[in-house]
Amino acid sequence: MTGGLPLREALAALRRGIETACHRAGRRPEDVVLIAVTKTVPADTVRQAREIGVENFGENYAAELASKSAVVEARWHFIGKLQRGTAAKVADHANMVHSAEPGRGFERLARHAHQRADTIPCLVQVDFTGTRQGVAPDQTIAFIREAQAVKGIRLVGLMTLPPWTGDPEASRPYFARLRAMRDEVRGTWPGISELSMGMSGDYQVAIEEGATMLRVGTALFGDRRAGRALG
Repeated sequence: MTGGLPLREALAALRRGIETACHRAGRRPEDVVLIAVTKTVPADTVRQAREIGVENFGENYAAELASKSAVVEARWHFIGKLQRGTAAKVADHANMVHSAEPGRGFERLARHAHQRADTIPCLVQVDFTGTRQGVAPDQTIAFIREAQAVKGIRLVGLMTLPPWTGDPEASRPYFARLRAMRDEVRGTWPGISELSMGMSGDYQVAIEEGATMLRVGTALFGDRRAGRALG
């Protein structure tokens, strides 16, 4: 169950919402990837979501990523903060990382992946607020330029997490800024094309502003009341 709805019904409602927003924006629903955020969600529930058609899942913590990916075969996204002590575990279990930023965690992720002869697709997390994890907007280009030379990772896009006010429209300026930044950097680095933005409360606005990946937890699994996850 999720917020009173069975999981299958919640997924159907979410997909209808995605289709509606795509129609308004003149986009195709198949061009938007739904990532089900499973922070604190039991593995059995994750398995049920996979069985009814969810293909992408996102985790905030390396330990949960490792344990759930071991029992649910899917495409796994790491959306939490990269930590030096657990970055190797992230490299072992994540198909994509949404939270790249300068630091020991990022360096360890890349080094471990390179040692395994692997390359992990990563998105740069951009912090427009000055209060969250991520790279400041005026430092993003410099970080991208440096990261292009790092073995073991491949930058594929940008991610952001706006402050939540209860009003989906309040997120729109942040989404628009991320899209404009993506368009700017793509002129130099064409491979940076993804936009990971939009969660349960504002995913339709994110779609209207060009999101290619949505990180949605509550709208699918219900209110977990364990602090605000990235979904």
